[in-house]
Amino acid sequence: MMKSLDALALGPSECGLTEQRGDPSTLRVTEIAPDDRIIAFDAVGLWQYRGLLRVLILRDLKVLYRQTALGACWAIAQPLFTVLIFTVIFGHFAKIPTDGAPYALFAGSAVVLWTYFAEAVRRSANGLVAEAELIRKIYFPRLVIPLATVISPMVDFAIALAVMLALMVWYGVVPDWHLVLAVPTLIVTAMLALGVSLWLGPINVRFRDVKHTLPFLIQIWMYASPIVYASSIVPASVRWLYALNPMVGLIEAFRFAVLGGTPPDAFAITVSVTAAFVLLVSGLIFFQRMERSFADVI
Repeated sequence: MMKSLDALALGPSECGLTEQRGDPSTLRVTEIAPDDRIIAFDAVGLWQYRGLLRVLILRDLKVLYRQTALGACWAIAQPLFTVLIFTVIFGHFAKIPTDGAPYALFAGSAVVLWTYFAEAVRRSANGLVAEAELIRKIYFPRLVIPLATVISPMVDFAIALAVMLALMVWYGVVPDWHLVLAVPTLIVTAMLALGVSLWLGPINVRFRDVKHTLPFLIQIWMYASPIVYASSIVPASVRWLYALNPMVGLIEAFRFAVLGGTPPDAFAITVSVTAAFVLLVSGLIFFQRMERSFADVI
């Protein structure tokens, strides 16, 4: 029998559960049985373990900046240094066209969203392996782990976005009502990151090669996305093929939300939303099939 949440030094109330005392016949029992549904999304179970989700998110944030001199300031320094390097190399020397926006803002608006996506995928891909002891000893909805690793980078995203808005004030650029579009764009990006993670996480449990190849793949994906350059420089004849990258539409939409200018391509947006939905649904199915053996092979 799996241990209770006390193994984590967490009481039931801390993990969103109600502790019951008294007659053993009145105690709640969690029965783990095979589920043959195509998608077994247990929203009730996730809600019951919302406390564990919160604990994992807070722990991720603490561990990330533990024993660092700058601490949480790295959430500001990392995107700033990235934008500075891109501005010098691609803005000053290569003189990449930016559709009229200052290059620092042009690149920064994309770096903010891309950094969130890349970090969410990176953490989630290794999330199950990192929580091996927890998975072996304790029953809880395994979906809590990828959810926590996709949500926790949103804190860094919020900090980086605040820095981006301050940079806009420095350049005398004032965001307009389009800024509200950043919210649905972030939601779709999170869906896409979660969908990718639901595939990579279980695969990484069986084949640890994922953690070695993922940084390289993320780097390729970054340069295949309109971060340091505008989509408009891509030849029109192959732009439809370029737009099949789901991050193209999302980066263009986020850049439009923050800076305004040219609206994102409708086809690219359609691809992004469709890809996020398909990867999320298929990822849930795959995750459900694979999670039955996590405790045995992890």
